[in-house]
Amino acid sequence: MSDWHPEHALDQVALKWRALAERRRAHLIELYQTGRWKRYYSEERFLQCIREAVRATERWAEIAPHPADQVFAQQARSGTEAATKATAEMPQRSAA
Repeated sequence: MSDWHPEHALDQVALKWRALAERRRAHLIELYQTGRWKRYYSEERFLQCIREAVRATERWAEIAPHPADQVFAQQARSGTEAATKATAEMPQRSAA
């Protein structure tokens, strides 16, 4: 019997959709940087596509964070908590 975990398979699918959204955004950015977008889109339509791509990329980043993203988020949270605690422990200066 195989050791198949459906939740792992769904995570992989979600990461693939995230990668697709990131590639789409990168492609639109490349079109903008090279000016080729003018061949395919009106300015209004291109801006709409960019907004949709950014929204989709951000949403997929929320749905399917990379394991490294989670590690960095935990480090950032612990760093923020440590800084907050250190600030709270500092003696208060009196106004002169």
